Amino acid sequence: MALAFTRPPSPRLGDCELTHMDREPISSDRAAQQHRAYEQLLEQAGFDVVQLPALAEHPDGVFVEDTAILLGEHAIITRPGAPSRRAEADNTATALSRHFNVHRMRRGRLDGGDVLKVGKQLFVGLSRRTDSAGAIALANLAAPLGYEVIGVPHERCLHLKTGATYAGRDASGREVVLLNPDWIDPQPFSDHLVVPNHPLEPFGANVLRAGEALIVPADAPRTADRLRSLGFKTSPVDVGELQKAEAGLTCMSLIAD
Repeated sequence: MALAFTRPPSPRLGDCELTHMDREPISSDRAAQQHRAYEQLLEQAGFDVVQLPALAEHPDGVFVEDTAILLGEHAIITRPGAPSRRAEADNTATALSRHFNVHRMRRGRLDGGDVLKVGKQLFVGLSRRTDSAGAIALANLAAPLGYEVIGVPHERCLHLKTGATYAGRDASGREVVLLNPDWIDPQPFSDHLVVPNHPLEPFGANVLRAGEALIVPADAPRTADRLRSLGFKTSPVDVGELQKAEAGLTCMSLIAD
């Protein structure tokens, strides 16, 4: 059975790092309920959900994607751009060492949310959280594993995957990248079919491939319609409370492919 790694939300989620959004009150109870519904969708998609240890004192700990990149049998542990999150990566490294060959980045800054994998290509967002040194450090570790790193500068959203995600192959076999063109330049993805999110759903471009289905945000139904028209199955989930912490669907899990 395929594995999906998650971490429960901290009761201090309301103290999370914020870059592009104003702070709002967050109900930790409601966030925990929504996170559990998210995990249940992963289980329904055929994943064995492995919860990493809770980190109650780390408000951003639920965003486990930022701390590692899974490449087959290998896990690259990142150096998150917010220094307050570095201990999260150490905890992730310990937990993943039971399942993967673990490699550590030693230079630069890089959040996993800025890394979009499409086949053997790793598109790396250059952002407030990820710098060129981090992209180079990742390339040095990923190249021996057969992956190419491609830089994608952006500044209008938190992470590259806030505004661009890989949906998989459509009914015609084309590789589809779902993308918000107001936030992310489509040009680096010109070898793939780029599908824009609905313009009234700016966060709709962040979807999560889970087995045969795409988990989509419940507040992006028109973007989901576009995906279904291409032959994708979609499963909506409400993560509105977590979105107040700049959450996307991809950032709350590490999917082993």
